[in-house]
Amino acid sequence: MPLIVLKTLIDAPLESCFDLARSIDLHVQSMQQSGEKAIAGKINGLICLNESVTWRAKHFGLYFTMSNKITAMEQPNFFIDEMIKGPFKKLHHQHLFKVLGTQTEMTDIFWFETPFGILGWLANKVLLKSYMKKLLLKRNEMLSRVANFDNSPSNMLKI
Repeated sequence: MPLIVLKTLIDAPLESCFDLARSIDLHVQSMQQSGEKAIAGKINGLICLNESVTWRAKHFGLYFTMSNKITAMEQPNFFIDEMIKGPFKKLHHQHLFKVLGTQTEMTDIFWFETPFGILGWLANKVLLKSYMKKLLLKRNEMLSRVANFDNSPSNMLKI
């Protein structure tokens, strides 16, 4: 089961980073290269505990649909989203936030399991883990850029 752990330091308040990480609108903006769209459930604004969103995106030339639900949340310290329907056998993403001096450290703990036995294992080794890591890095870069642009929460969420 591939595991990706990323730590991102952001020059913005903890609460702002937490909200940006829950922003459906920011996620869509950060995933423009795949044409990702929120098509059902919570389709804009800030996703909250027990809410779900269904995404549609194009990866590897194919369209995929995936529904995720926020299964745990302690504002502004962490939340967890998990796939409830989609192309993976399992997908679990922890978003952790803590203050480090004048910055916020955002940690992503992301793991997934692919279907298709040995073929899924091979896809993980050859392609999927690095592809998923690049998507997370792109999302975190966008989040950091928006948070650093203007640390005012009312301005940050107008993306």
